[in-house]
Amino acid sequence: MKYRSTRGQVSGQGFESVVLEGLAGDGGLYIPEQLPALPDGWQEAWAGLSFAELATEIMALFVGDDLTRAEVAELAARSYSTFDTREVTPLVPLGGDGTYVLELFHGPTFAFKDVALQFLGNLFEFFLQRRGAGHRLTVVGATSGDTGSAAIYGLRGKAGVSVFILHPRGRVSPIQEAQMTTVLDANVHNVAIDGTFDDCQDIVKQLFGRPDFKRRHALGAINSINWARILAQITYYFYAYFALVRRGIAAPRPVFVVPSGNFGDVLAGHYARALGLPVARLAIATNANDILDRFLRSGSYAKNADAGVLATPSPAMDILVSSNFERYLWYLARDHEVPPAVADPAERARAASATVAQWMDRLRTHGSFAVSPAALAAARRDFWSGRCSDDQTYAAIAKYHAARPPYLLDPHTAVGVHVAEALRPEIAALGGPAVQTVCLSTAHPAKFAEAVLKATAAAAAAAPGAQPLDFESILPPALVGLLGKPRRCAECANSADAVAQLIEQQAADH
Repeated sequence: MKYRSTRGQVSGQGFESVVLEGLAGDGGLYIPEQLPALPDGWQEAWAGLSFAELATEIMALFVGDDLTRAEVAELAARSYSTFDTREVTPLVPLGGDGTYVLELFHGPTFAFKDVALQFLGNLFEFFLQRRGAGHRLTVVGATSGDTGSAAIYGLRGKAGVSVFILHPRGRVSPIQEAQMTTVLDANVHNVAIDGTFDDCQDIVKQLFGRPDFKRRHALGAINSINWARILAQITYYFYAYFALVRRGIAAPRPVFVVPSGNFGDVLAGHYARALGLPVARLAIATNANDILDRFLRSGSYAKNADAGVLATPSPAMDILVSSNFERYLWYLARDHEVPPAVADPAERARAASATVAQWMDRLRTHGSFAVSPAALAAARRDFWSGRCSDDQTYAAIAKYHAARPPYLLDPHTAVGVHVAEALRPEIAALGGPAVQTVCLSTAHPAKFAEAVLKATAAAAAAAPGAQPLDFESILPPALVGLLGKPRRCAECANSADAVAQLIEQQAADH
């Protein structure tokens, strides 16, 4: 198994180097040069596997000779032993209409990113230890909240790893900020940036684009630009499929509705479908920062430059540009932008990379680019999409909290549930009992208590005798008292130079 960059200047890379490097040297994102094939009879052979066993089967298809099956199995078992349920990502009914929620928040930081970052942290440590004494990695990442805490909990105390997490000051929830900044391990460095998540993400990309700096500090990536993040997330799409089978649904064809910011979560579903998982549709759910929904409506991928990043109740999705979309664009370019006369696969791959590089350059210089009508039609076949306003987010939380049985949605999951409801006619048109709606639940509601309490208080006020929730009642035990713990966080200007200087200083001090 070898990997290439979406921008075409790097190819033939093995899994280990792709994981440790994160972002390709040409600024592109790594993708497999060829997708592997699922083994014959996988639906029967995998039906009774645990989550860690299923992850082993899927990940082993992508690691080449860089890991043995036994090594993958040990890493998976260790990574998913930290979750608070044996199922890791349980599937639970939502109401009585055939809709399910895939709960991805049972890891140590109560967010879906634990599924990937517990694995990635162990993977980093394994590769560094195998390389021997003296090998280090400086992990630099940007977060809108959940990636940062999940990365910190996955990397804290790891031998040979230092981690710098950039977050937009004042634009993450109090619980998210506390989860990050109360981790006082010596190898963990939190950095608050005066700007938005996109500013943080741009700084990370700029640092990776400085070859001397990247080499000197052995930079590694934990954002979903790292291929291992996407790979780890493929597993829960297969796990949800088998969970439907165990519920007695014959040959299920799920419609997955995915709250989307950086596109990594739904991209994992796209890869699962490409491998052969029988997915009826993938639906992208956006908040007011709706670049993906606007693209699927118009074919223009355009920053909302006038408004900038809008602050919403679902801050982990407050993103102007979805970095992982570049991976999908590469396939779109190869299959629908490169002329059919270019028959040689290697030539088509090179032409697709050239097209993606042009698109990304135009996005950087002009703030937008447009794909061809054929490419847009293909994207619409691959994805549905929908947008959810702030008021609709609060309304979805209130509605399901008041339902019988009640279910408490976090605001990101509420965005997905609202879009799933809006798509009911299209889902019904797919027909048959095999089609089931699965909404991915990305975070525990306590992580966004302000939005959850606001939504449920309004509903309680409108229902005589109803009691509103309070903060303590929705906190899991692991988060009780978190806001009062000591913290450590550096503040930094919105500048790659300023962050680079901070990393240089920390390296000098240690």
